[in-house]
Amino acid sequence: MSDYIARLGTTWIEGQISEVRETRALTYLKLRDTDRDATLSIYMPTDALRQVFPAVEQGSRVVMQAKADWWPKKGSLQFKVLQLRAVGLGELMARIEALRNLLAAEGLFDAERKKPLPFLPRRIGLICGQNSDAMFDVVENAKRRWPDVDFVIREVAVQGANAVRQVTDALTELDAIDDVDVIVIARGGGAFEDLLPFSDESLIRVVAKALTPIVAAIGHEEDRPLIDYVADYRASTPTDAARKIVPDVVQELADIRNIRARAWQQVTHRLDQAEQSLNALRARPALANPTELIEQRMSDLAAQRTGIFTRMRTTIELEHARINGFQATLRALSPQGTLERGYAIVRKDRSIVRSPSQIATGDILNVRVSDGEFTTTVE
Repeated sequence: MSDYIARLGTTWIEGQISEVRETRALTYLKLRDTDRDATLSIYMPTDALRQVFPAVEQGSRVVMQAKADWWPKKGSLQFKVLQLRAVGLGELMARIEALRNLLAAEGLFDAERKKPLPFLPRRIGLICGQNSDAMFDVVENAKRRWPDVDFVIREVAVQGANAVRQVTDALTELDAIDDVDVIVIARGGGAFEDLLPFSDESLIRVVAKALTPIVAAIGHEEDRPLIDYVADYRASTPTDAARKIVPDVVQELADIRNIRARAWQQVTHRLDQAEQSLNALRARPALANPTELIEQRMSDLAAQRTGIFTRMRTTIELEHARINGFQATLRALSPQGTLERGYAIVRKDRSIVRSPSQIATGDILNVRVSDGEFTTTVE
């Protein structure tokens, strides 16, 4: 086993120092994964560790080049540190900034994808540290605003190696509860390194996929972990989160009173306007003395009927005179009128005779006079 492991090459490992035990020759350390529950045993010469700048202590994030080393007596696998350096805040901030740009390019921070918070949630999911001030701030301030508010609280690690896993598990659990209408993730501030779990990529993506609106209340106003960008609402403090997730019952009752007062004022004003309009209508002559208008209309109708009758009678008389004139003219111009003046119409074989050349001796002619007709023979 020793020979096999000795042939393995070196590897680079990054993690957080969770334990330091120093002796004269060697210093033994525990290196834990900041995202998962995993720990390695490492060791290096004490003099070499003292020369690392900035100094490495418990809680420091480090990156090291190490080689696996099998210790047969204890049956344990240790890692011998060949190189070690502390990961500074500047490098961590640069990594977070690079991740922020990546997630922003994917659209996880877009305003269009953020879900609106409910006006009055049925139940509120709260993820916070165990017996933390952040939990009391959210719960107490929310109950002051709305005493009947109901919380489903999950107390988890909010810093350290287990924070990402426990917060993710709690978020997934609360997101699956049907009547939890909003979830608050709260922590009461802390050092930059303490807030690193809330910039973890895996946690950010879980928050982005949640169906329930998420309120992030991590740290104070100046703290901006990446969870603030992906959450549906970013609260500057846990107290601010409490003010956002539930309405203020006192303010709501005051608003209701004001709305009722304004509504009553508007209704009263409208009734006054309607009453004035009604009085104005009642004061009009048509309503003050309805028969006067009817009588006036009847008088106008009678005058119009008389005028129509007079015009029609005059028109008829004129037309009658014209017809008599036409009749006299027709009588004067008609053949009958000519016959009555002593003229006769002579026909031979139904043809009118207009010239003596049309007849001969012995022809029988038909003669029509004013009051009849007779025949004659031409001699």
